[in-house]
Amino acid sequence: MYTNPKMAAFTKTLEALFREVDAFLEDEWGGSFPLHPNRPQRGETGNPEMDGLFNIGPDFTPGIGSETGRGYIISLKAATLDKVTPEQFEYLMAMAAMLIQKKLPEYFPGRKLEVVRDGKRFKIIGDFSLGEV
Repeated sequence: MYTNPKMAAFTKTLEALFREVDAFLEDEWGGSFPLHPNRPQRGETGNPEMDGLFNIGPDFTPGIGSETGRGYIISLKAATLDKVTPEQFEYLMAMAAMLIQKKLPEYFPGRKLEVVRDGKRFKIIGDFSLGEV
């Protein structure tokens, strides 16, 4: 299967951004809830999506039915059996969205990308062009 090298580079950069945000969430709030018994401790796997309390990542959406159009939904999950209240979840999402917004220019210099509210979620929108292929 062919993968456009510019798309692969974009995806790799986006993943690096989300790994930094995951590390921030783990540092600040990783001890806020007991870890799910089947979830490895932070750092026990090679992928932070698979260990620690938080799993945060981008999910592309074509934006059908959305006022903001296509973009990357910021997906956040907490690996715990405890109840995370809507207020706690909203706070964590807002902190993650704020950090992502702050870091976008660092990871994607020269691109016009921003984090916006799209319904109950946050989404990264803007210039996802790959230029000439």
